[in-house]
Amino acid sequence: MFMDFNIGLGGVLIPVLIIVLASSLRVLREYERGVVFQLGRFWKVKGPGLVIVIPGLQQVVRVDLRVVTMDVEPQDVISRDNVSVKVNAVVFFRVVDPEKAIIQVENYLMATSQLAQTTLRVVLGKHELDEMLAERERLNLDVQQILDAQTDAWGVKVTNVEIKHIDLNESMVRAIARQAEAERERRAKVIHAEGEKQAAAALLEAAAMLAQRPEAMQLRYLQTMTQVAGDRATTVVLPLPIDVLGRLLDKSPPPPPPPAAGPGSTG
Repeated sequence: MFMDFNIGLGGVLIPVLIIVLASSLRVLREYERGVVFQLGRFWKVKGPGLVIVIPGLQQVVRVDLRVVTMDVEPQDVISRDNVSVKVNAVVFFRVVDPEKAIIQVENYLMATSQLAQTTLRVVLGKHELDEMLAERERLNLDVQQILDAQTDAWGVKVTNVEIKHIDLNESMVRAIARQAEAERERRAKVIHAEGEKQAAAALLEAAAMLAQRPEAMQLRYLQTMTQVAGDRATTVVLPLPIDVLGRLLDKSPPPPPPPAAGPGSTG
C-alpha cells in the first residue's frame, strides 16, 4: 500500500517538477535584458542567454536594447514671425539602463513620444520660418540635446533627431516664391550696375590714354569706320570729328609768290 502511494506521489511530483522547471527558464536574446523582481522588489538585471526565474517568487520584464525609430506625428507650430506650419520629425533612441526604463517611467516609449512632440513645438516656435528652412541641422541638434537631457532619468539615450517635412499653406508658398523672385531681380540689377561701373571706369581709362596722342584718336576713328563699313545692308552716316576739321582749318594757304620784274622796270 505504501509502495502504491509512493508510486502515485512520484507520478504526480515528477510532472509538476517538470512544469515548474520549464516555466522557470527564460532565454533572452543578445539585444534583450531581463529586469527581475523578487517579491515585488527589484533584484537584478539578467541576460542575455539562459535565465532562471523562480515561479511565484520572481517576475521578469524583457527590455529591448536596440535603437528604436519613432515617427513624431505632424505638429502645428507657430514660428516667431507668426507663420503657421506643420512639422514632423523622426527620433532615434535606445535604452541604456533597463532598470530605470522599467522602474522610473510607466511606458518609456509613450513618454518619449509625447516628450518629442512637445519639445519639437517649443524649440521650433522660438525660430523664424527662414531659420526653420535654412538651419535644420542646428534645430535637429537643439531638439536632440533637450530630449536627451530629459530622458536621461528614464535610462533612455536619444541618439538623433531629424526634421523630415515643414509643410506650408499655398499662400505662404506663393509669398516665398515672390520673395525669391524679387531677390533674384535685385541681384541681377546689382550685377548689371556693377558691370556698368566697371565699363565706365575702363572707358575713362581708355579715353585718358587716347587723349595723350591725337593720332591715336584718329586711328581709332578710322578703325570704327572700317568695322561699320563691313555691313553693306544699311547706310551709316558718321560725323566727322571736330578735332580733325580743326587741324585742317588751321593750315592756312601759303602766300602768293611776288610778281616777276619786267624789262622796263627800274630797281
